[in-house]
Amino acid sequence: RVRHCFSFLVLSPALFPQASHTQTLVHCLHLSPSVLDIVHENLKMGSDGESDQASGTSSDEVQSPTGVCLRNRGNRRISAEDLNKRLSLPADIRIPDGYLEKLQLSSPPFDQPLSRRSRRASLSEIGFGKLETYIKLDKLGEGTYATVFKGRSKLTDNLVALKEIRLEHEEGAPCTAIREVSLLKDLKHANIVTLHDIVHTDKSLTLVFEYLDKDLKQYMDDCGNILSMLNVKIFLFQILRGLAYCHRRKVLHRDLKPQNLLINDRGELKLADFGLARAKSVPTKTYSNEVVTLWYRPPDVLLGSSEYSTQIDMWGVGCIFYEMAAGRPLFPGSTVEDELHLIFRLLGTPIEDSWPGISSIDEFKSYKFPKYKLIHNYFQPNSLFFNDHVFLLLISADEAMRQPYFRSLGPRVHTLPESES
Repeated sequence: RVRHCFSFLVLSPALFPQASHTQTLVHCLHLSPSVLDIVHENLKMGSDGESDQASGTSSDEVQSPTGVCLRNRGNRRISAEDLNKRLSLPADIRIPDGYLEKLQLSSPPFDQPLSRRSRRASLSEIGFGKLETYIKLDKLGEGTYATVFKGRSKLTDNLVALKEIRLEHEEGAPCTAIREVSLLKDLKHANIVTLHDIVHTDKSLTLVFEYLDKDLKQYMDDCGNILSMLNVKIFLFQILRGLAYCHRRKVLHRDLKPQNLLINDRGELKLADFGLARAKSVPTKTYSNEVVTLWYRPPDVLLGSSEYSTQIDMWGVGCIFYEMAAGRPLFPGSTVEDELHLIFRLLGTPIEDSWPGISSIDEFKSYKFPKYKLIHNYFQPNSLFFNDHVFLLLISADEAMRQPYFRSLGPRVHTLPESES
């Protein structure tokens, strides 16, 4: 079976006259030092870590990656700032009463590298890894394996999202939870949700994430599915920026959809829910084809292909772009056959010349699709296509961010540090 790559759908803003362009500028989105504003949408009434990080080494006696060695000479008093630097803690953390005094009496060797074991012990004493450190407020949602709560951290007094994963005695933690933790502890970017802490008990595994107000689906619903085209551009750039960071680190998200893109009140967008994500060793490695929600799944994966790379995410980006701009899903199929039919009706039914080997794929033969005119050979990488409906670019996330469409955001958005959005 021949592997085919599908990538990035870019839409012409002129195609969506119903999108609002004239709302009042309000919230400041720090996409560049020159300040880019997101537009306040016309809202409808209604709906609305610190992780157990590896130091990068396997030995308990090897220096942590921060390389911070503070010296406590002459019994210099240890400050909260010293401790924050030593343990890489958030600046707004609240050190428990008496902890600094206790630390001062023990006279820790701040001039020596901090072992992983010592760091874990210190974090535990402060309150990390403990269920009582977090207060549950509201239930946000429930899935097959997990329940998500809105909560508050006693360490910072900030809101957090608590993803409580139920543990089965015989099965242990779901593979999706293990995968999400292992990837997120190494993905540190302003456009990727932050994992603050992990709490493990006999009955549950709780992942403590930064709290964001809503997901993109809720945001679109609240706006009556009519978004400002400026906001569409800003959100799209942030999706691509987070995705480019993942792809550079050989991580595929594999489940991009509006529900997995979180937005805070400042207009910052972050990729979330890495339960189906995985690290890829080589671009053509074989994976499962049971990934990506149906509406955002590329045709080769719909037809059973398990050989794919970053294009599986880029096809989803294009579908999300269309949905933000047009106010409706691009390919809202109810079944795999219906999804493929919608794709082929718009872009054309593939033939042997455009997709070598397509006629021998059992799934394709069994569906007996009508022979829709192939308006462009969209199965070939690095091709460019435009018609009245879709502008199709089979390119990477990095290349997509450099397209003229984003020129109005200014050059500084391309030089932002990874920690800023």
